[in-house]
Amino acid sequence: MTKTAIRRNRWAFAVGTVGRDMVYTMMALFLIVFLTEVLDLDDTTLWWVNGILLVTRIVDAFTDIIMGGIIDNTATRWGAYKPWISVGAVATGVLTLVLFSDHGLSGAGFVLAFAVIYLAWGLSFTMNDIGYWSMLPSLTRDGAERERISALTKVFATIGLFVTVVAIVPVTTALGAGPSAWTTFAGIAVAIMLVGQCVTVFGVREPATTQVREHTPMRELFSIVARNDQLVWTAIAMMLFLIGYNTTTSFGIYFFKYAYRDEGMYAPFAAIVGVAQLLGFALFPLLRRRLSRRALFTLAMGLVIAGYVVFFFSPMNLIPIGIAGLLMFAGQAIVVVLMIVFLSDCIEYGEWKLGRRNGAVTFAVQPFINKIAGAVATAIVGATLIVTGINTAATPDDVTPEGLLGLRVMMLFFPLALMLVSYVVYRRGYRIDEAFRERILADLSARPSAQK
Repeated sequence: MTKTAIRRNRWAFAVGTVGRDMVYTMMALFLIVFLTEVLDLDDTTLWWVNGILLVTRIVDAFTDIIMGGIIDNTATRWGAYKPWISVGAVATGVLTLVLFSDHGLSGAGFVLAFAVIYLAWGLSFTMNDIGYWSMLPSLTRDGAERERISALTKVFATIGLFVTVVAIVPVTTALGAGPSAWTTFAGIAVAIMLVGQCVTVFGVREPATTQVREHTPMRELFSIVARNDQLVWTAIAMMLFLIGYNTTTSFGIYFFKYAYRDEGMYAPFAAIVGVAQLLGFALFPLLRRRLSRRALFTLAMGLVIAGYVVFFFSPMNLIPIGIAGLLMFAGQAIVVVLMIVFLSDCIEYGEWKLGRRNGAVTFAVQPFINKIAGAVATAIVGATLIVTGINTAATPDDVTPEGLLGLRVMMLFFPLALMLVSYVVYRRGYRIDEAFRERILADLSARPSAQK
């Protein structure tokens, strides 16, 4: 491909995730807020919803692997990825609006309707998400270009994420703070998502290839993942890290409302965190020129650890808490980009080890991990809100000191412990460094199938 085509693909692919991440952020971080603070569910209903969120996301996560197999076996005039991206985006948009609306239901009726709609949302987002991320490795085999695409995509994803995080409270408050305000905000996010996905679908041109797409038997999908040992190690490390990350971020609005006692400061803090993540993504290519992947991972984890420690011992003042956020989320941004690169490399590793290239199945592990991590994090948050008494508290004054301590421990110490275990897993299990990757690519190029 020409340099112009490569650059166009890089930008058209990356831009497509702005609205996607706005919608996903609403679901991952703010659906629980909508249910507890806007619809004001009672503890009994919230326990049921908490269980539904956990079970549904876990079930939905396993469908990601199946969806990856379906995409690997898809052959249309528009390619394997774009049809699923398109259908999934439209269905996800409609169901997002339904979820962020008040239908006047309560009790068992609400629980049943929520379960059905939420499961449908998960399946529709799976179509879009697997199609979208599976396209990335197909755009290039060049490691440096993959890193550039991954970093740029995460920049736009972060823009979508933190536009939502920063804007959702002040915008919904300005619109009246009721269910209709949240429906309006969801409609804006959905519109941006659909525009961005059109940019990707119509803007990206997949490179022509002479490689024959081998059919993947559906019965072999999970064994393909299980036999790719480097994919398994990456998945475990990534899942532990993201459970910790999602738990911390999901507690954010509750921390500022009940512990900091000023919900209005959540938006400024979110802006600081957004800047931190963009800084991490911007620094990534610069640091990669000077550091190996392993050294960069260690540096990033050092920043994350320092941020968590500073945050826990900070007084209720935005300056030290903001510094903690800068450290935590700059390091987190670097870790996330590295893990996407690790997943991409597991595709060639799987092809090298197993003799079959399964890009969509391999990359389906990413949304699988995201959903499991999000499910566990949401369950932790929901249970913590009930046990600490925050869910039934009318004002911050109604939360006991023990309840606030429980909030801080589950928001900071528990996630940090998971992230430390994640780092140990990565160091012990993952062995695809730069030199090993070059040997894999050279071996694949020398095989007879690559010469056809």
